[in-house]
Amino acid sequence: MKLVCAPMATLSHEAFRRITEGFGGCHEYFTEMINATSLLNNGPWEKFYLINETAPEKIVWQLTGSDAEKIAEAVPVVCSRGGTGVDLNMGCSAPQIYKTGAGIAWMLKDISETEHLVSLVRNRLDEAGRQYGRKFRFSVKCRLGDEDYTKEKFFDFIRMLYENGVELVTLHARTKKEKCVRTVPRYEIVEELALKFPALDVYVNGSIKDVSSADFALKKCPFVKGMMIARQAAVTPWIFSLLDRYINGTELKVSKVDRMQVALDFADYVEKYQPEEFYRTRIQRFFAYYCTQFFFGHLFSSELLNYKSIEDTKKKIEGYFERNPHERFIEL
Repeated sequence: MKLVCAPMATLSHEAFRRITEGFGGCHEYFTEMINATSLLNNGPWEKFYLINETAPEKIVWQLTGSDAEKIAEAVPVVCSRGGTGVDLNMGCSAPQIYKTGAGIAWMLKDISETEHLVSLVRNRLDEAGRQYGRKFRFSVKCRLGDEDYTKEKFFDFIRMLYENGVELVTLHARTKKEKCVRTVPRYEIVEELALKFPALDVYVNGSIKDVSSADFALKKCPFVKGMMIARQAAVTPWIFSLLDRYINGTELKVSKVDRMQVALDFADYVEKYQPEEFYRTRIQRFFAYYCTQFFFGHLFSSELLNYKSIEDTKKKIEGYFERNPHERFIEL
């Protein structure tokens, strides 16, 4: 069973991968969404999305955008950096994304338009494979669709993907408007997908945050090939190691966690691998999740969300653990 780090905006970047990999890592790291048009236009920030020093062979490049030709044109650019393959984002339901025609909008357009995109990308991946003498996997991350979705319509969409060369689908089995905290994913549809398309690899995504929830998901959909973890990876970056031990029987690389050092290392990695303009958002996003595991987590998080500088962030981290030394170390 593969354990996979989800594509998360402002989180799935090099600094975060370095923290996760320190505990043994996961089998695949999906990048945060890379806007194809911005990439092709040599936008000022795109080079930071392409950093792949940590476990480069595990990287899955996730592309997004509303222009099929631009997305396809971006394929050889990311493939030149190596990695496992390319993933198309057809699941992001954030209004600022789908209202531009990207993300889940690709599930809501006329299916022929989306098929055109998929076909173009498949051709570009094949060309890249010939150029570099290796195979690049083609995957799609999606949801169930809009609120009026039907299983028949959903499986027709998946059939179109499969017939046009998609090899893996990661399904977050919620609709466009369903929020993660309010609904349980429809794991039974993930299982039905895996059974209907046995030649298609299927990853399950949604509400997996510990051994218990992972066990529940696997009992509901035992035929999936992988499990994608999102926000919980920021709360406890060692979750992949714990699940790998439980599911695959591997040994832990680290048995004791210094949670202060993890926080300090993350701040250092942000400074090293992100532009200064990104420091605030990357610090704020990570620690909004990471701090929830602590007894005084709300206060800790509030201090770090009031970002001033990397050095100030590190002082606040050290200050918290000076006041709460019993929270610094945990045994796995």
